[in-house]
Amino acid sequence: MTSPPFYHRITNQVRITVRPSFLANQSHPASRRYVFAYAVRIENVGTDTARLTHRRWNIHDSVDGGEDQEVQGEGVVGEQPVIKPGSVYEYQSYCILKSPSGNMEGAYRLEREDGTAFAAQIPKFVLDAGAEAGR
Repeated sequence: MTSPPFYHRITNQVRITVRPSFLANQSHPASRRYVFAYAVRIENVGTDTARLTHRRWNIHDSVDGGEDQEVQGEGVVGEQPVIKPGSVYEYQSYCILKSPSGNMEGAYRLEREDGTAFAAQIPKFVLDAGAEAGR
């Protein structure tokens, strides 16, 4: 069995790695419900501590020629983690699409200890149910 692909990007001294996967056991293609999980690793490769304060996701569902949704909010999974230089914060989440394929991308807003804010870009990653969706 092949491992799911992973995607990474470094911006403003923050490396973000995402590994998506299709959850066949929670999906129901006949009802146009495709569930995808994604594991996120946020690594501070810089020299300044930063706190993740907000997230913005752009979700593209390939259903019927494309349906886009933007999701914004404070923190991630109910937390606003402080990430020190050389440290890592990891979490898992999910999304539900109406089609077997799509993609996601976005950005995290982080603040340094001196109060300056910056964006760390989340790499665009593919959501693809593949052959499993037809089972």
